Amino acid sequence: MSEKLLHKFLNHEITEAELETLKASDEYRDYIKIASHTADLQTPGFDSERLWSELTEKKKTTEKKTVKVFQYRSLMKYAAVFVLLLAGYFYVTNLDATVSAGLAEKRSFNLPDDSEVVLNAGSKVNYNIGSWNKERVLSLEGEAFFDVAKGKKFDVETTQGIVSVLGTQFNVQSRNNHFHVSCYEGLVRVSFNGEDIQLPAGNSVIIEDGNIVARQEISGTQPGWMFDESTFENMTLENVVAEMERQYGVDITLDNVDEKMRFSGAFTHKDLEAALKTVCVPLQLKYTIDKQRGITIYGD
Repeated sequence: MSEKLLHKFLNHEITEAELETLKASDEYRDYIKIASHTADLQTPGFDSERLWSELTEKKKTTEKKTVKVFQYRSLMKYAAVFVLLLAGYFYVTNLDATVSAGLAEKRSFNLPDDSEVVLNAGSKVNYNIGSWNKERVLSLEGEAFFDVAKGKKFDVETTQGIVSVLGTQFNVQSRNNHFHVSCYEGLVRVSFNGEDIQLPAGNSVIIEDGNIVARQEISGTQPGWMFDESTFENMTLENVVAEMERQYGVDITLDNVDEKMRFSGAFTHKDLEAALKTVCVPLQLKYTIDKQRGITIYGD
């Protein structure tokens, strides 16, 4: 009851009779005590202009910090992109490309300047992609035909010598101690053992163990192996047999045969037995083909 009267008192809805009843209650006395103690309390003054100024200044400071963070993060992003681009540049600049042809396989491809290369079986070339436009240099293991786009000097490096051209078609064979260069178009320079020789179109040179063993004229516009036929001029049997192994992907054993004997002629890449006959008959040799023991070429 007293609580209801107190509520009416605070809302100025109480009657005189009800007020007299309220004053006699404990709730009213407690209220009077609380009111007297809080009457002297003062709330801090409210300075709206000062508060607005502080809020505005804080906003500016926050915006400045945000801008700095944004600029820093943006800078880091740009730096990361730059590092990636720089790393990519050095990667490409130092990137070597290797192209190879396996046994019984020929492979053709284009270099960055659109020069065409055809690899004979069991051959490999290596060149640098990034520096190609500045220096057209590649290394060769085995045999390849080149159709070089005109431009700067083009070098084919082998373990036995270097072949240099400006724009031409030529064939290079470098296997073991045998180095054979044929020029089909233009002019080729062959450097070996401190010597330089010039090969005009339609000429070839055969070098063995660093010495010239033959210089001869050639016919046609491309080497025979590109038409599935290997041709030889005064070649050792050892090298002829090695070429047959590459073209057919087989193992051939020489039994009681002088591997240094010479052979001039050709063999096909289409028929193994026909190829064996082409080589063995002129040299008065015999051969056997066994599925388990492989191929053996032997003398009497």
